[in-house]
Amino acid sequence: MKILNRIKNHPKLGLIILAYVAFIALGMPDGLLGVAWPSVRVSFSIPLDALGSLLFVVTAGYLTSSFLSGRLITLLGVGRLLAVSCTLTGVALLGYTLVPSWWMMVSLGVLSGLGAGAIDAGLNTYVAAHFGEGLMQWLHASYGIGVTTGPLIMTIALSTFQSWRVGYRSVSGFQFLLAICFVLTLPMWMQNVEPGDAEKPKHLMDYRTPLGETIRQSRVWLSMLQFFLYTGSEIALGTWAYTLLTESRHVRPETAGLLAGSYWAMFTVGRVIAGLSIKRIGVNKLVLSSLAGALLGATLLWWNPAPVANLVAVGVIGFAIAPIFPGLVSGTSHRVGIRFAANTIGIQMSAAGLGGASIPSLIGILAQHISLEVIPICLATLFAVQIGLYWVSEINSPHKGIFVEEEVQ
Repeated sequence: MKILNRIKNHPKLGLIILAYVAFIALGMPDGLLGVAWPSVRVSFSIPLDALGSLLFVVTAGYLTSSFLSGRLITLLGVGRLLAVSCTLTGVALLGYTLVPSWWMMVSLGVLSGLGAGAIDAGLNTYVAAHFGEGLMQWLHASYGIGVTTGPLIMTIALSTFQSWRVGYRSVSGFQFLLAICFVLTLPMWMQNVEPGDAEKPKHLMDYRTPLGETIRQSRVWLSMLQFFLYTGSEIALGTWAYTLLTESRHVRPETAGLLAGSYWAMFTVGRVIAGLSIKRIGVNKLVLSSLAGALLGATLLWWNPAPVANLVAVGVIGFAIAPIFPGLVSGTSHRVGIRFAANTIGIQMSAAGLGGASIPSLIGILAQHISLEVIPICLATLFAVQIGLYWVSEINSPHKGIFVEEEVQ
């Protein structure tokens, strides 16, 4: 009761908690797919690289809703958008388990993408505008909780019930329950805007910069590329780690499932710690050191000197990359200028979704035609490129004035 009364007296606290719950919901379906994929392939008699078709369809929905997230929030409000998002995701996950054909499962991926994209972009913009960098890290740590839980749920479903469908149905039920919770708390979200807000100093959500002007900025395109490559790297390992370990390195399925879960577990721990330390370290140092750590972990996974190296490498990469995405979101205003930040965050989410679908798919094609051992080589290359891109984006920030176009004041 004390907690409920505190939330009632402090609406923003309630909004933060609900936002965290929403990000847990976003992460759970992503964590299911990597462990479920070998069993899904058997159920539908499809090749290894067929995963790309599902990822691209999900991404199409994600790109559409994240790109239009500003309008959707204006029309529906954040609370209603959360409720609709969870409902769409729940319908998609339940549908996966009921359809008899692979193409039907792929078609349902559109609903999953639409549900995830709008809330992802909307909440990232809201938190970047109203809260500090530490809370942004913890918001994304909530995603880590969800994506860590996903592989564990699917591993239990496969080992206990011998069915990947049980795992998807469990998470689908959670999505529907959350949708009901968000409907019941709509008044709390409607208290988001208070009469005195207009007198406060401008933040990034107060600017109404035309989208066309934003996408003409070179800094924006550079930032989009960073999100494209980073998210592709993150999802690639989460998607292919289980397959790499079981089919190429002959790790037992139960152990491989725990290793896949450890990736997301260390990912979550890393974001919690980053939220506590980011003010002391600073965003730039944190992101660069994280990319360097991810490169070292990918190199170890590539080298694979001993069986235990798999556990160490997967854990190191998960822990290292944890602060990167929220750190990049928090630093958007610094990289592109505050006038373009709100539009850029939505565009970055679209680029992230595109990278999350295309890079794992391309790696899957390479693995199909070359070897699964190409996966850590690709990851090491991607992290090395990202270090260079981040350095370029920092020296070309609006504060440095190196790009030709200048922010209009």
